[in-house]
Amino acid sequence: MIPVKPLGQVEFVALIAMLFATIAFSIDAMLPALPEIAAELSPAEPNRAQLIITSFVLGMGLGTFVAGPLSDSFGRRSVIVAGAALYCAGALLAWVAPTLETMLAARVIQGLGVAGPRIVSLAMVRDLHAGRAMARIVSFAMTIFTLVPAVAPLIGTGIIAVAGWRAIFLAFVVFAVVAILWLLLRQPETLAPAARRPFRLTPLWAALREVLSHRVIVTAIAVQTLCFGALFGVLSSTQPIFDVTFGMVESFPLWFAGIALVSGAAGLVNAMLVGRLGMRRMVSATLLAQVLSSAVMVASGMAGLPPAAAFAVYLVWTTGVFFGTGLTLGNLNALALEPVGHIAGMASSVVGAVSTVFAVAIAVPLGLSFDGTPGPLAAGVGVLSALGYALMRTLPRR
Repeated sequence: MIPVKPLGQVEFVALIAMLFATIAFSIDAMLPALPEIAAELSPAEPNRAQLIITSFVLGMGLGTFVAGPLSDSFGRRSVIVAGAALYCAGALLAWVAPTLETMLAARVIQGLGVAGPRIVSLAMVRDLHAGRAMARIVSFAMTIFTLVPAVAPLIGTGIIAVAGWRAIFLAFVVFAVVAILWLLLRQPETLAPAARRPFRLTPLWAALREVLSHRVIVTAIAVQTLCFGALFGVLSSTQPIFDVTFGMVESFPLWFAGIALVSGAAGLVNAMLVGRLGMRRMVSATLLAQVLSSAVMVASGMAGLPPAAAFAVYLVWTTGVFFGTGLTLGNLNALALEPVGHIAGMASSVVGAVSTVFAVAIAVPLGLSFDGTPGPLAAGVGVLSALGYALMRTLPRR
């Protein structure tokens, strides 16, 4: 039976939050499994297990190019369902993957599929709400979403203890099936057939050309790519650093939960300050702070601090990187879309896809540079932040 009555606001927010959360759950629940995956599938090169994170992000970036335009042509529900089906197929392939290479291919497929719920759920909100009402719905959903990174590693750890690391992929399937059944049984289609447009690559190519011809947009995309690269590099390296460097593998999920909860407050801080300071100053100040904190992190490693002190410095630095994400990425996305409001939907797909795909090219070598200490990672984040800060300084002041 196709639902015809719109969902109430509370249930709609919860549904959108669950669709959003598919991404965070698919990344963060994997973190506790990296040591066992490395031991089973890549014992000679354990660092390569980190590629399970970045391969998923790569697929997500590629899928972002087309998910929005496809939903404009075929409807929101059908594209979300198709994306979820592809996501589940990738998860099942990963569940039985005999080699790391097969696992990485499966994770790319998962990422391609998750682009459907990621992009199209926002389009559903835009179909039903506008202006402040839309902002309020998204804010509520994102507030719920921020809790997922805090609990996902704990869930992953529990699944590993009960059924082994491969069962995490079955949990992904269950999560997606529940979300899709909820969507199909309760949420009507939000894009009427009369409002749909034929799927054509020409408008997407035109949007790409227009986006890349504007200096402010190109600069914002470049800085966003650097920030994403630093974020994905830190994310994929966090578990190995807790395990190998500090010997805290068992308590890692609890520490990561604390990091995620503290970092989740960044959105609130940004909302309080951006109106007074402006997006450019917020991004520039955050990047400069990350340059300085990364320098302190590198210096502390060279100073040979006692283990407890070294861990405290690392914990503060890592939390700062995640917190800084909440002060930069939203502002950079807004800066990139500001000059192209007439093609905002198409431009959003282009900006998200370009920055995500190129960020993977940065994050992979950054993560693989792990040598048993956080030093190479901190140095890399410092360099990326310095480049981002230099690029921001080239933008005209407003």
